[in-house]
Amino acid sequence: MAMKHNHSLQLSHLAAGLTSVIVGYSSSVVIVIEAARQAGVSESQLISWLLVLGLAMGLSTLYFSWRFKMPVITAWSTPGAVFLISTAGDFSLAEITGAFLFAGILSLLAARSRMLMRGIERIPPALSAAMLAGILLPYCLGIFTSVQDYPLLSTQFILIYLLGSRWFPRYLMLVLLVIAALAALMITGTSSKPIRFALPALEWVMPVFNSAAVISIGLPLFLITTLSQNLPGISIQHSHGYKPDNRFVLTGIALVQLFSAPFGGFMINLAAITAAICMADNVDENPARRYLAGVVAGVGYCLAGLFAVTIALIFTQMPLVVTSLLAGLALLSTLQSSLLRSLHDAPYRQGAMLTLLCSASGLSLVGISAPVWGLLVGMVTLWLHPQWKQPVKS
Repeated sequence: MAMKHNHSLQLSHLAAGLTSVIVGYSSSVVIVIEAARQAGVSESQLISWLLVLGLAMGLSTLYFSWRFKMPVITAWSTPGAVFLISTAGDFSLAEITGAFLFAGILSLLAARSRMLMRGIERIPPALSAAMLAGILLPYCLGIFTSVQDYPLLSTQFILIYLLGSRWFPRYLMLVLLVIAALAALMITGTSSKPIRFALPALEWVMPVFNSAAVISIGLPLFLITTLSQNLPGISIQHSHGYKPDNRFVLTGIALVQLFSAPFGGFMINLAAITAAICMADNVDENPARRYLAGVVAGVGYCLAGLFAVTIALIFTQMPLVVTSLLAGLALLSTLQSSLLRSLHDAPYRQGAMLTLLCSASGLSLVGISAPVWGLLVGMVTLWLHPQWKQPVKS
């Protein structure tokens, strides 16, 4: 009977998958659009960027989640897009495209390194969970920072969350999605631009390999994405007990990157925040069935790519407060479980606490984000205290 239910799609899977797509898009699509504009794209090329990114994320998420029966979520590189905004203006679009391809080649080489993969897999789960908690904390704090400017709206969201957690936990995210859509409609009102639908099209850009662009854009884009996105993505998988073949996954992602780069696929990587939504306990009581949320997310990203013209209009108009509340509430249960995992074993607690604080701090040095520095601080702490090698259950 258990086998019969392994592939049964439930509303909770649907809600988590759609929430991850909406949170992923609404939190960074404006950044991606701005990065594309700084790269000098035309309107049709901007649509091509959103289309190929949606298809790349959707097909890879769908394939990996189904193959490994785990929620393996991919995403565009938001830190990479932020980086592009400040650097893309110095080069032509053809040179930038060449840099995208170079970054994809570096990603492929890194994915095939057994030494790198073994090193990543040796990271203690307590530190992985602490890093995840640190990444999530600012998002969850956004629930309450929204209260000052939108007290009524924020209170309603929090109240629905509390009641839903008690009375309909399995469908809580679905209800919050509906509330978020209604709230966004009410806030924008008649000031919003008319929504239209048109089929998007891919537009090829012939890459040009310029040494300055490769060094200034390609190499940093690879490093930022690998350290700030793929490493936390793998750590989040491990903190939830999921261990797919990440050499295979990262190789596949790199190949997708290479194929999509001439159309605007600037950088694809393992997701962190949106992946956590699909791995949460409230998605399914059985972790082996949570991959269905990943399947839904994959289909959602493909649809988002096909609706690129409409998506660009909708998400650039989504009020920030609605996005903040939706993301924060969707990630609360994951934050709670991450905190419990990170502090469960006494010998790990000092390193885990420092990892958590650094990851949440927003620190950024030499292009490396706070979560990676947090993980480094935690590893150094554990190295200085050798007793961590023999954890004692508390």
